[in-house]
Amino acid sequence: MAQPDGATPGAGREWTLSMPAMPLAPKPFTGIILATVALLVVIEEWAPSPPLEAATAIGALVVTILLSFGAKRLQLFFVVIAAVLTVIAALAGHDWLATSVRGAMIAAFISAFFTALSTLRNAADTSPGIQECGRYLAQQPPGRRYIALTVGGSLFALVLNYGSIALLGSLAMSSANHEKNEEIRAIRIRRMLLAIQRGFITALPWSPLSFAIAVSTTLVPDATWAGGIVPCFVSGVIIGGIGWAMDTIYKPKLSGPRPVRQPSDGSIRSVTPLVLLLLILGTVVAALHLLTGHRVVILVIMLVPIVAGGWIALQARKSTPIANLAIRARRYVAYDLPSYRGEILLLMMAGYIGTVGSHLLAPLVEASGIDLATLPPQVILVALVWAIPLAGQFGMNPILAVSLMAPLLPSATELGISPTAILVAITSGWALGGASSPFTATTLLVGSFAGKSATHVGLRWNGAYTLICAVALSIWVAIYSFIA
Repeated sequence: MAQPDGATPGAGREWTLSMPAMPLAPKPFTGIILATVALLVVIEEWAPSPPLEAATAIGALVVTILLSFGAKRLQLFFVVIAAVLTVIAALAGHDWLATSVRGAMIAAFISAFFTALSTLRNAADTSPGIQECGRYLAQQPPGRRYIALTVGGSLFALVLNYGSIALLGSLAMSSANHEKNEEIRAIRIRRMLLAIQRGFITALPWSPLSFAIAVSTTLVPDATWAGGIVPCFVSGVIIGGIGWAMDTIYKPKLSGPRPVRQPSDGSIRSVTPLVLLLLILGTVVAALHLLTGHRVVILVIMLVPIVAGGWIALQARKSTPIANLAIRARRYVAYDLPSYRGEILLLMMAGYIGTVGSHLLAPLVEASGIDLATLPPQVILVALVWAIPLAGQFGMNPILAVSLMAPLLPSATELGISPTAILVAITSGWALGGASSPFTATTLLVGSFAGKSATHVGLRWNGAYTLICAVALSIWVAIYSFIA
């Protein structure tokens, strides 16, 4: 599946502080429906009822129809697959309507999550502090550049999602292109881009703003972000640490003398705005979670647009903040949000296809006599770590793979492990898929900057790294299943 997981439009183009380019014509109705579905998802979480569930599912259907107009052939192909699976489920019976509604609810949730996160990306587009922070990280000397970009990539991923690779990638290329030595320039580009990509996937297992956490906690019963933050963060540390170790151990040797490096612009204070933003967002989300008990991912959908709105108003605090916020909000609904049509459509269809597909596969698995509950739980957990990135090699993005696999798993109680152990395994495999699959947005974006194919980035640049991480994460998830 090309451009999965919300790939950033215009990959490889220079990131600027100007407003995002408008589509040819405004689509306010599409934007309003997307925003309405996000609102319904939040309301249904706080006051669940059959009518609200039906309205949310219908909203997802309307969004799918609206986004299909003008969609590319591949995107329409997945819409057709979703429709065909629905017909097959109807013909097979087995409560197909409830399954379709459940799939539509997953699709609506994914749409709402994307809608909320893109408001933060929209606010960051015009923030000078974000640009300065990214430039400071990209200009670090070789001794600490990799770790700076890895940590910075993780932090930027919390705010910009895939936009973090676009921002840091463009700044890294700008920095590297000032190097006149062709050999040094090529080495620097590869090391910097890999640090950025691996920094991004380091955040996937634990970030409450990642699709890995959002989808996994929705599909794995009783799994929560609060319950999994520590072990999932350990997964992120393993992924990031292995990347840093490999970069340090296998540092390329130059054929000539090393050049004298110029000091970088800015100071460590350049990262203050980003850290402050994350602290505010994290504190508010955590506090509300403790007070209300509602899922963190739902609170993210509710609070992120509010934080983004405050950020936009703050940027215009010396002029007319409220008027500027109103203009930006109208533009976002009419132009910016509909411009993500392809990404939202693919993500929604991945969730729906996986949900309905797993419903159709369940009787076949049962008829085959395969009883996963009889297997040692560690075998299943390790299999998830490897199966998700392996599925990515055949064009199956993590949302589709996880939506398909998770409902087929025995419950945590049947396996005799905690739901968090399943969450740790799934999010670990999800991150490895982001590093290695030629069909994920991360490899496509990095390849576009480097002038390499996504297959080259995923398998040549990240092949050994993925295998080493998979072994280490397999050991970690097995250990955690015993101690949890």
